[in-house]
Amino acid sequence: MKIGIVCPYSWDVPGGVQFHIRDLAEHLIRLGHEVSVLAPADDETPLPPYVVSAGRAVPVPYNGSVARLNFGFLSAARVRRWLHDGTFDVIHIHEPTSPSLGLLTCWAAQGPIVATFHTSNPKSRAMIAAYPILQPALEKISARIAVSEYARRTLVEHLGGDAVVIPNGVDVDFFAKADAKAEWQGQTIGFIGRIDEPRKGLPVLMRALPKILAGRPDARLLVAGRGDEEEAVAALPKEMRGRVEFLGMVSDEDKARLLRSVDLYVAPNTGGESFGIILVEAMSAGAAVLASDLDAFAQVLDQGAAGELFANEDADALASAAVSCWGTRSGWTSCGCGGRRTYGASTGRRWPRTSCRCTRR
Repeated sequence: MKIGIVCPYSWDVPGGVQFHIRDLAEHLIRLGHEVSVLAPADDETPLPPYVVSAGRAVPVPYNGSVARLNFGFLSAARVRRWLHDGTFDVIHIHEPTSPSLGLLTCWAAQGPIVATFHTSNPKSRAMIAAYPILQPALEKISARIAVSEYARRTLVEHLGGDAVVIPNGVDVDFFAKADAKAEWQGQTIGFIGRIDEPRKGLPVLMRALPKILAGRPDARLLVAGRGDEEEAVAALPKEMRGRVEFLGMVSDEDKARLLRSVDLYVAPNTGGESFGIILVEAMSAGAAVLASDLDAFAQVLDQGAAGELFANEDADALASAAVSCWGTRSGWTSCGCGGRRTYGASTGRRWPRTSCRCTRR
């Protein structure tokens, strides 16, 4: 089968939607299908052989964030050429309501269209206002998928219709079998996300860090992502800034190694999340997870049974929960030996614990 997949966001700026599309495309290729992905990308961006660039994206405020999208006459022409050259049996469009390639493809495509909705935004006036423009495109969709109940609810309440909920998938073995990195072990907290995007929550974590260090003086925070590093630590006391290590952009392999290495992964996101694929990745790698109590995160963490939740944007609650996570985990200590983690029970919660001999109590 010839399958065309449309990515709305720039391929060179990693994000959950791009990872979802990449993994889906590669899985379909392994099954023997012919797959082409159309995505915005800068000219110098190295692309997998199955990705076709639709040109450079521009930053646009979208869903409480800054999305890098591709829209306009030139983009529309590239969409039509891709559709003509691909002669696809089915088109799979991600985020068809965003002002990007998905909407352009919906307008131009003929034949079966599957659409996946990722956005969770319960009060989007823009989406309601744009409904008359979006309706003709949405009527061409043959099947609708929502990555979570919250994404489905956004679709139903703003645009009508319905969708089947199919959660994002994760290659568990890729994370579970990654090798821990010694220099990233030893009372470490992990954060992965764009540093300069407030809704990813790094400022909340930075406000909590002094209290975390008061309870765990040897703790370190490892931050992976792009952004202004000096600005990120500006609010921290100078003597604490050395406890934060910025790793910059990391490869997929190093992302897995980071999640395998840290003792605690913190997701302090403040809103706009419809699923939380990073939580599943962290759990797959065996890290204990602490996340803000967004509805989507609470669902992924089984309302706190599979990880700890704290009140959204409450730095004090984050700090208390982080220290408590370390204090209640069974068999926890640090040696940097790289021992594999397995799930163990502590006070009714499923925290990962080290199973190597030198740390077993």
